[in-house]
Amino acid sequence: MSQRHGRVTVSRRTFLKAAAATGGAAALGGIPGILRAGQAPAYAKGTKLHYLMQLHFIPATDKVFMDQAAEFGKQMGVEVQVERIGQNDVPTRAAAAVEMKSGPDIIQIQNNFPHLLADGAVDVGDVAEPIGKAQGGYYDLSKANAFSGGRWVAVPHDVLAWAWNYRESWLAEVGYNKFPETWEQFRDMGKKLKAKGHPVGCAFGHSTNDPNNYCYALTWCFGGMEVEKDGKTVILDKKGTLEALKLNTAMWKEAMDEGGLSWDDASNNRAFLAGSISVTGNSPSIYPVARDKFPDVYKDMNHAPTPKGPAGRFYQLPTYSIMVMKHCKEQKLAKEFIGWFMAKERYEKWFDTADTFAIPPTKMWYDHPVWVRDRKNIVFRDVIKEARWPGFAGPASRNSSEAMAKYILVDMYAKAIQGTPPEEALKWATAELKKIYA
Repeated sequence: MSQRHGRVTVSRRTFLKAAAATGGAAALGGIPGILRAGQAPAYAKGTKLHYLMQLHFIPATDKVFMDQAAEFGKQMGVEVQVERIGQNDVPTRAAAAVEMKSGPDIIQIQNNFPHLLADGAVDVGDVAEPIGKAQGGYYDLSKANAFSGGRWVAVPHDVLAWAWNYRESWLAEVGYNKFPETWEQFRDMGKKLKAKGHPVGCAFGHSTNDPNNYCYALTWCFGGMEVEKDGKTVILDKKGTLEALKLNTAMWKEAMDEGGLSWDDASNNRAFLAGSISVTGNSPSIYPVARDKFPDVYKDMNHAPTPKGPAGRFYQLPTYSIMVMKHCKEQKLAKEFIGWFMAKERYEKWFDTADTFAIPPTKMWYDHPVWVRDRKNIVFRDVIKEARWPGFAGPASRNSSEAMAKYILVDMYAKAIQGTPPEEALKWATAELKKIYA
């Protein structure tokens, strides 16, 4: 989609000076040097950048970004074409672009997929490093999913917050005035809720975020892991993983909405807002919709951390990172654009609009007023502290990206709830991981 609107309201010289001052000289590549020479950036008439991204669950953030892209394009005398598609379609488009060596110049992609696509991406360390330095350093999760083979293959953009959304009055009806602290308590709560017609909702379909978020985190909470620290030795077939599988299989019948096998990332949102489910793991995207359109749900809902298992409390959080592709003819311009919109005052406007849905990739935002604007959302600020990346305890890698892209952990849980004995489902998943890591 091409965005062409608005008038130029400040001079190019004023714009460039502000960009250099606020974005950091290194992050903006050649712009400071151009200013010192008293020259305007020299880009041929008709120069374009094609930016591919997912449709955001908070539409207002897309408008902020589209407006910023239009502003940058106007001031630089170029066209920034922003194309937005469904998030589950982005990896396929990105893989095709790498294979064909053509397509979008910049791709904003989720999770650890930059590792899979690293061969088609340029080193963006000259953008990522200054941003991290200026903004308090990156969280481990953000860097893990954007740093591959000793180089930055993507610039971290944000991390989706994720916790449990629940109806307070319905939990109170079954004796839970506080959200459960442990998974066994969670099972008991869910069983009682489902008996009253208010089941828990979890997704087990092939959708990028919610199914992976739940299945990876539950596995880690019980001590299960894909591989050893060496990043090669598959250790999924252990007691902890089996315990998690058995618990989830029991909860499927006792506590969960059994439509979850076909759910995508939006299905549980709709079910919660419709009153079909009482509890679901999700980003805070349900809350603002409830506030605007479902006041009874809004007044009754709250958020809570994920329960603890024998090994602790952990999260798998979706990350979004920005790749500049090798086939991009204007790599310098692409990097300048990323450095410009990731600069504090522009990124802050985007973050403020996201309203706790997104956690910035850098640590300087931890005490930002956004987190305490509504106390029911404050839980989302801290989940990144207990987040792990796919492939933990090994490093983030192409292999762990492939495992996630093939939904091996999700399918392991799905097989068990469909009737495959948990032991057999675990053996299947272990064998599939060994094919990848071999």
